[in-house]
Amino acid sequence: MAAPIKADGILLDLDGTLWDAVEGICRGWNAGFAACGLEPNLTVPQLRACMGLLMEDIAARILPQIPTVPARMEIMAVCYRYQLQYLSRHGGTLYPGVRETLEALAGTLPLFIVSNCQDGYIQCFLRYYHMEPLIRDFLCPGQSGRAKAENIAALVRRYGLQHPVYVGDTQGDCAAAHAAGVPFLHAAYGFGTAEGAEGSIASFDQLSGAVVPLRPAPGRP
Repeated sequence: MAAPIKADGILLDLDGTLWDAVEGICRGWNAGFAACGLEPNLTVPQLRACMGLLMEDIAARILPQIPTVPARMEIMAVCYRYQLQYLSRHGGTLYPGVRETLEALAGTLPLFIVSNCQDGYIQCFLRYYHMEPLIRDFLCPGQSGRAKAENIAALVRRYGLQHPVYVGDTQGDCAAAHAAGVPFLHAAYGFGTAEGAEGSIASFDQLSGAVVPLRPAPGRP
């Protein structure tokens, strides 16, 4: 096992790292397709293969019959509303050990979420599982208009982190972390593989041993 990464903050991906909400998203998006007069034929495997991509890229994959980006994104906006409605009522599937590990880590390190999603999605996760007190801040393209690497870098600057680490499950997560100048820890139990990671965890509860505090967590602003 690799030596623990010493860090002064942990930034976390959401899908494939903290939870698996693909089935609920699929249900929401199919309801959105039906509301837009389209056949609700999106499958969980099709959607799972898209996880981690930006919404524009997902739309291009699952709506190839819609010729223009604006038209696709109008449909996706409807799907997104139905998705949030479903997840706010039913949640997703937390990976084993997520709550307990976050509660333990939050006492020693500031925790953040950076995900390629629309505004409201991370908030839905935090509210459903009552995890708002555990997460210092979060950022996504739906809030900032920027991709994951820029959002990672933005939170690092905002909180003056000198030795952060990013935890995610895909090669895209790894590339984004490295583009932001941040070491990457691969959540190998998630949706994808990653080469070039500084470390790997086989389950979320291993995060407590894979990352150790460089210094005590500062008080909340």
